[in-house]
Amino acid sequence: MPTPHHGQPRYRVIADKLRERIESGVIPPGALLPAESALTSEFRASRGTVRKAIDALRKEGLAHTEHGRGTFVRAYSYDHDPDRCSGSETKRREVAADAELASLFGIEVGATLIEDESVTRRDRGVERVARVYRLRSTDHWSDHNEVGASDNSLISEGLAQQS
Repeated sequence: MPTPHHGQPRYRVIADKLRERIESGVIPPGALLPAESALTSEFRASRGTVRKAIDALRKEGLAHTEHGRGTFVRAYSYDHDPDRCSGSETKRREVAADAELASLFGIEVGATLIEDESVTRRDRGVERVARVYRLRSTDHWSDHNEVGASDNSLISEGLAQQS
């Protein structure tokens, strides 16, 4: 498919759109990027073109791929632009499922889940807190038993009040 972006390679257009989603917080740090098959459908591009776009994000340090798990967004910062995010922290821990999470995942209250929490800061304050929950597996993260958004995990976001 020819690119409508005046000579810019198709993979670069896809990488730019994914970067915008990452930088805006639509895809928060620690979250999975959509599957290759979803991206090929969305952008009407070949698998090779999508892989090249994801590789460009990896080279920029915005994403990392874990064999058998997928490609995840890394924590990022914008030190050069004070109006943008000044930093992001991500931490992973095991938590006990409360009643709401247990119901969503179809597990017992108190069962162990993995929580990835990302805190995005702007202008010395907290702008966003995003939590992604996954079932714990003994040998790897479970991809087929997750609940929620487009990356098949439950994402809980809280936006800080701006003063």
